[in-house]
Amino acid sequence: MSSLVRKARKLMLLVLAAPVVVIVRLLSPFVLVRFGGLKSARLGHLALNTELYTCEMDAGLDQRRTLDVFYHGSTVCNRQLRKMWDRTLHVHTFARHVDWLNRRLPGGGIHEITLPTDRDEHQLLGRTRSHISFTTDERDAGNKALSDLGVPEGASFICFHSRDSAYLESLRPGHNWGYHDYRETDVSNFVPAAEEMGRRGYHSLRVGAVIRDAVASDDPRVIDYAVDGRSDFMDIYLVANCRFFLCSSSGLMGLANTFRVPLAYVDVVPLEYTPPGARDLFIPKKLWLREEGRFLTFRETLSSGAGRFLRSDQFQALGVELVENTPEEVCALAVEMEERLRGTWQSGEENENLQGRYWALFNPTHVCYGSPARIGTEFLRQNRELLE
Repeated sequence: MSSLVRKARKLMLLVLAAPVVVIVRLLSPFVLVRFGGLKSARLGHLALNTELYTCEMDAGLDQRRTLDVFYHGSTVCNRQLRKMWDRTLHVHTFARHVDWLNRRLPGGGIHEITLPTDRDEHQLLGRTRSHISFTTDERDAGNKALSDLGVPEGASFICFHSRDSAYLESLRPGHNWGYHDYRETDVSNFVPAAEEMGRRGYHSLRVGAVIRDAVASDDPRVIDYAVDGRSDFMDIYLVANCRFFLCSSSGLMGLANTFRVPLAYVDVVPLEYTPPGARDLFIPKKLWLREEGRFLTFRETLSSGAGRFLRSDQFQALGVELVENTPEEVCALAVEMEERLRGTWQSGEENENLQGRYWALFNPTHVCYGSPARIGTEFLRQNRELLE
């Protein structure tokens, strides 16, 4: 399509949008019609920001009577997730043009939708159910695909995911994504945990749309789905239906949150960005202070501001190196999650005291204050000095 044709088409759509804007504003004393774009380019945002919007609306946090109409961005990260939101919300392509015009005319602010962030600030996820679900046909297709992947009917499985920069590099080749490097993890650290889950009767499926390194395991119950057999549909179906999700920081976490799947979250960084659920477990990356040859304590991490750094260069300026969780630490967290979900986990007074000491370090100024999640028991036992 030539540039001239595109401009003519856009002008025509704006002409058609003008009377809609007028009607919407005339209706505002009776019903407030609003427009907004979904965060369609990234899986975590399309899943969780949208889910939290629906949670907040159901909770009545906005007391106004509204009719909200959405549209997708020019890039949609997952067709299945798009389909599920399209049958849940009012979504229409033309709303983009109405929204564009409304935002450029005086008085349009009340007709704009502002989606929440991906932080569950009101702790609504634990009090609600997911607002999207699979149809009967989709469930049949998902179970058939699971069988084709080697997971027998009725068998329990977990999903795991190790974050690297391959996905972002595929979106914008040549772009410098270095500011995200602090979130990188090595998938080999997850393999012992996946194999241990196999010994406990689970299949473990590695998920991810674009990945850098394949999983090296001879265990047939460890399935590298991200390398062989992935699809937009199964990305959603697997995470939504797994026993728990073993992961590092990535958008797939938001998908698990959306379907209320428990998280075993490793390599958490920054420290204040813990998972939101009462069934979630986590262990953080440790911060090695190069000049002094030691790890920063949790208290020092918080007081230095590193507990909320969101760029690699901030950690570099502080003179710290981020140390990934070891395979043993990852495995211990997965075992704790599995036993907690099965109801066989035994904590003990000493471990509860360590848990209390950890959370006592936080106050209302910290992002994760009041979080119902728990830091991994074995990690705390092996790193007591970080509590000083």
